[in-house]
Amino acid sequence: MSQQQQQVQPSIVADDEIDLRELFSVIWQGKWLIIAVTAVFAVAAVFYALSLPNIYKSEALLAPVTEDSGMKIPGQLGGLAALAGVNLGGGGGDKTSLALEILKSREFIGRFIQQHDLFVPIMAAKGWNRGTNSLVIDNDIYNSEKQQWVREVKAPFLPKPSLLETHEAFMKLLNVSQDKETGMVKLSVEHLSPFIAKEWVTWLVQAINNEMRERELNEAQNSITYLTSQLENTNVADIRTMLFSLIEEQTKTVMLANVRAEYVLKTVDPAVAAEKKSKPARALIVIIATMLGGLLATFVLLLRHFSANRKS
Repeated sequence: MSQQQQQVQPSIVADDEIDLRELFSVIWQGKWLIIAVTAVFAVAAVFYALSLPNIYKSEALLAPVTEDSGMKIPGQLGGLAALAGVNLGGGGGDKTSLALEILKSREFIGRFIQQHDLFVPIMAAKGWNRGTNSLVIDNDIYNSEKQQWVREVKAPFLPKPSLLETHEAFMKLLNVSQDKETGMVKLSVEHLSPFIAKEWVTWLVQAINNEMRERELNEAQNSITYLTSQLENTNVADIRTMLFSLIEEQTKTVMLANVRAEYVLKTVDPAVAAEKKSKPARALIVIIATMLGGLLATFVLLLRHFSANRKS
């Protein structure tokens, strides 16, 4: 190493030490500014956190209902059913996946919102009164006395929220997940009222089971009608035997659909009204805001100092 390089290296180290000391010196000199800004952020965060309403979460644990027909379908019979467009069932996993996709679909949720008239609880509620167990409605959005929507919005929106707009808001409250290993399904709803959240989860479980039951019934009845017509048009003994077997399977599907209340998803742990809020995390909001205020004040202080040094 040359003599010139040896002289430069200590100089760089010395400059670093001077800069570090200068950094702490600037922070120490501006400590009151940092404290003041941090305090402002902390107080503002407290007021903001306290202004947020409590959100309650209700969750149900569901198990997929497995199909057990009690008899094995021969390959020849299965092939004939496929050609005829007849579903012999047995795909419990596929049926559950279909049910979950339907549950999250716009068409299903839209019908659910309309059936139970959930526009006001979703779009106009701003709080919950524990004493009266009633929702606090935002008068700037919905006039409860006149039962009229009064919110001010720009086109293409209207004072009364559309079904599409309400669906988007509802999907932010709904969460559906399935464990890949166990197949168990968790369905949860968050709302200002713990009792409404619990009620909606219960309704959703009933609705999706009824939806899948109706679909299976319609499909099975259409299959029986088709198979019966084909049975009348053939005299071949083997084909008639297969058609009778297919009709038997579809009749079994109709029987199960009419008997089993929880057709696709069976409730393992039903939804309950939560006693404790799930959010907001007010303490965390205050801590993050306070730290952000301190860091921001420190950054501005250092930026002003080094900007002034460059100009001088």
